[in-house]
Amino acid sequence: MVTKTIVSSSSNSSSPMAKTLLTSTFLFIPLISLTFFLLPSSPPPKPISTTLFLSLSAPSNTTIASHLRTLTLKPHMAGTQPNSAAASYVLSTLSSYSIPSHITPFHVLLTYPISHSLTLKNNNGSVFVFSLRQEIYDGDENPFAGDVSLTFHAYGHSGNSVGEGVYVNYGRVEDYVRLRELGVEVKGRIAVARYGRIFRGDIVNNAEEAGAVGVVVFSDRKDYGGGKEGRWFPEEKWLPPSGVQVGSVYDGVGDPTTPGWGSVEGCERVAYEDVEESGHVPGIVSLPVSWADGEVILKAIEGTVADDDWQGSEDAPVYRVGPGPGILNLTYNGNKTISKIENVIGVIEGAEEPDRYVILGNHRDAWTFGAVDPNSGTASLLEVARRLGEMLKKGWRPRRSILLCNWDAEEYGLIGSTEWVEQNRELLASRVVAYLNVDCAVSGPGFHVSATPQLDVLLRQASREIPDPDNSSQTLYEAWAGSDVDPVVGRLGGGGSDFSAFVQHVGIPSTDISFGEGYPVYHSMYDDFIWMKNFGDPLFQRHVAVASIWGVVALRLADEEILPFDYVTYATELEKSAKELENETSVLGINLTPLYKSIEKLKDAAIETNYQKTALLESKGRGSGSKDGAWRARELNDRLMMTERAFADQDGLPERRWNKHLIYAPAKHDDYGSKAFPGVDDAIEKAKSLNTVKSKEAVQHEVWRVSRAITSASLVLNGQLT
Repeated sequence: MVTKTIVSSSSNSSSPMAKTLLTSTFLFIPLISLTFFLLPSSPPPKPISTTLFLSLSAPSNTTIASHLRTLTLKPHMAGTQPNSAAASYVLSTLSSYSIPSHITPFHVLLTYPISHSLTLKNNNGSVFVFSLRQEIYDGDENPFAGDVSLTFHAYGHSGNSVGEGVYVNYGRVEDYVRLRELGVEVKGRIAVARYGRIFRGDIVNNAEEAGAVGVVVFSDRKDYGGGKEGRWFPEEKWLPPSGVQVGSVYDGVGDPTTPGWGSVEGCERVAYEDVEESGHVPGIVSLPVSWADGEVILKAIEGTVADDDWQGSEDAPVYRVGPGPGILNLTYNGNKTISKIENVIGVIEGAEEPDRYVILGNHRDAWTFGAVDPNSGTASLLEVARRLGEMLKKGWRPRRSILLCNWDAEEYGLIGSTEWVEQNRELLASRVVAYLNVDCAVSGPGFHVSATPQLDVLLRQASREIPDPDNSSQTLYEAWAGSDVDPVVGRLGGGGSDFSAFVQHVGIPSTDISFGEGYPVYHSMYDDFIWMKNFGDPLFQRHVAVASIWGVVALRLADEEILPFDYVTYATELEKSAKELENETSVLGINLTPLYKSIEKLKDAAIETNYQKTALLESKGRGSGSKDGAWRARELNDRLMMTERAFADQDGLPERRWNKHLIYAPAKHDDYGSKAFPGVDDAIEKAKSLNTVKSKEAVQHEVWRVSRAITSASLVLNGQLT
């Protein structure tokens, strides 16, 4: 059950900057802070802190493994005592590294399972009762394996639903279009969907919009169970037959009862009935099930044979769309409670610009043991902290402040990070240089990075300093790039992790890094230390590489006098995205000229700013104008830092006002997916459906909106009033 009384949020921090973080909310800080006029003459050049940081990596893999083993001993869902104990462990570890740290609590609405059941009535009248239980594997020596909770969907609708099963593939919008073409009616029936391709909350929402009265979501053996080979964890990496992917079906961000403000104790809250009416939580019952249970259900569904790309593995039953004749009866009962969650915040105060923040973040809570998701990232964060602590002992201090943040309740809906950002929005908007996120640090081989585009060059440069953990004869950059001229950097439009509030709500330059891309035991009880040790990262060298590049990027942002941002890359990326819009908008008669003109202005401003950076660094190299040089560096950095904010429009996206960023946001029907210019994309989708003059005018309006935002960004980057 939920433990609401959690350990004291005591603080080791006595620094003025840490106290400011605790007490300053909704403060207005001018673009060019008055404090910079008080800066002393430019100090002598710093030693190269990244070199020192990388030199301290020798014992990293054993230290990281030890942290991960401790963090993953017990299941630790948000709001429970084991997760509170994990917060205490992170806090004490940061403190042991001489990093002033504290806990910031929030009181948020979480849901937990009370009971669930699922039966299948076959055509011959027999009834199959599903156990819905994940089996403890042979050789599992963890004494807490039996403490894993019932399988459920967080914020799932409590109730009972009965109906014929209809197979809906991945439950995407296009899958329901295909069912209509086949003449299959979903209304009044139970949708049977497989995980993958889109966010589970959108699977349930799409089913509800199609008229289904309930949803069963299974992990297909083809995608998660290793196909027909029949070998799974602990022998192989694949999901065992009883493995179930649990998770949230809430499609909002942050505490559902405090939309837009911090969920502190005693604060204003909206009624849960209002949350339900908003459409952010489902109105129909849903349950996650294993691939073994999914195959039992699909054997009971007859009708038209599903398309080839809807089928399972070679030895799976033939998938048919139905409806029925198998009748599913599913029940879920959960409780909703205001629970205390705990963000752990460590602060290394900057020596010269303490009011500028470089933030590293990872969440701690897990649905079960969380060896990959998220505690591979937590262990890596603690390794970064260890090395920074060693550097502090040697006399190093960063130019700008570095914050190490360990978020809570991410799994429920990015709650810990979002509440903290909402509570400190104005202060963060005026002071944060960048946010560097790591969620699932390691799930296998292959380096992956997503970022806002002004950080692309920095990330590629940093990766050249890190050895490839899987091939010591090359750098991480070479492994990442492969045969490409430049390695691919993804974008942060999806809503899948804690960068969301920073990028999509405030407009803060951000990154997200990881090794591996998807893993079969995701969100199941088999995501444990043994899986990581045997399959994810046996030598823990990938964890070391994550900590190394995470720290190098952070140190360059914190220590370099001129921020290493490049907005030429941003303009180039926007040009590519605009060209991708042409095919979709041309048939609607949309004029993209305003968009292209605004991007050209941004490119001109970016080129000019790069010239200014070069000139300023050259003048400093010649030792000229120390006080004037400090002023010019601060002014230039403010422009580089604040340009991203201009992409965040105060009115937000239509029907999604919390999402302020007009360049990057989740796709409307898939929270994990994204497209550039999300407001334009939403309007195009509606215009294609309605095909009215007004709907096409709405597309043009969204083009104008994003064009104005890009023009505003160019003005900020230039630093000149019109």
